[in-house]
Amino acid sequence: MEVIRSERAGFCMGVALALKKLDMLVEKGGHVGTFGPIIHNPFVLEEYAQKGVRCFGSVQAVKEALEPFYVFSETIDEEKKKEGQLQLNLLIRAHGIPSSTESFLRNLPHICLMDATCPRVKEAQNAIREATQGENETRTLLLFGDANHPEVDGLVSYAKGKYIISPDPEKLISHAKNKAQEQVVLAAQTTQDRAVFESIKKELCASLSIKPIILETICDATKLRQDEAAAIAETVEVMVVVGGKESGNTKRLAELVFSKNIPTVLVESADELEREFFKSFKKVGLTAGASTPKRLVDEAEKLLTSW
Repeated sequence: MEVIRSERAGFCMGVALALKKLDMLVEKGGHVGTFGPIIHNPFVLEEYAQKGVRCFGSVQAVKEALEPFYVFSETIDEEKKKEGQLQLNLLIRAHGIPSSTESFLRNLPHICLMDATCPRVKEAQNAIREATQGENETRTLLLFGDANHPEVDGLVSYAKGKYIISPDPEKLISHAKNKAQEQVVLAAQTTQDRAVFESIKKELCASLSIKPIILETICDATKLRQDEAAAIAETVEVMVVVGGKESGNTKRLAELVFSKNIPTVLVESADELEREFFKSFKKVGLTAGASTPKRLVDEAEKLLTSW
């Protein structure tokens, strides 16, 4: 079977930077952890867990992990303290975290907090903070994104006023029209569909008497990855998308390809591919989410090519 592989499949810049920072901490040694999964890929997370990296899901979990440090700090010698044995090197996940959570963690004893937030996500956080703070009052943020996604939780924490989160364009547009006398700020989760965002922007600019503030927060790499996947889908009989099933950008990539009326398979690894399903196809497209290691894409390509 012929395989047409996306050139953009695999780690994006933000993921690569985050993992590079984590690798440096692991190499340095000592107690290493991440606040939330560093990225959304189970294989990557398992590899770091085997290296001793702990993944903390809450502030309470971090506080409990620090309790032995408080006890030993009274008895351990100064040399051991200098070696960092009573310090947790904690890395903020690539998706970012809420601003209040970051402030709290920075003030905890025995923690060295480092930031691995994707630069594009950090730019979006700062842009939201600045745009929602008006001269005399705050502005409502309309965020095109998935509620309860970790990136979104972080983004809205920077809003100075009220915020509305929805992946449904009509809900955001309806809210803005009901508040027509207020200026709103429109932004998006960095991995959302740019075409849909553009349609929201166009409708708001055409229908609101007070011009909305538009923040261009969707990552260019996301659009290019989606465009390439859509183009490949036009030339093949079936598409395979490799990536974590908890990854928002991977799921949207699969949804986009499926919308082209082509059979689409989303798998986390080549082991999930079933030969029987592909026996009637001669040409398959292959792409992957932004948090998918190259080796997983290589393995999928090798298996598909052998059929």
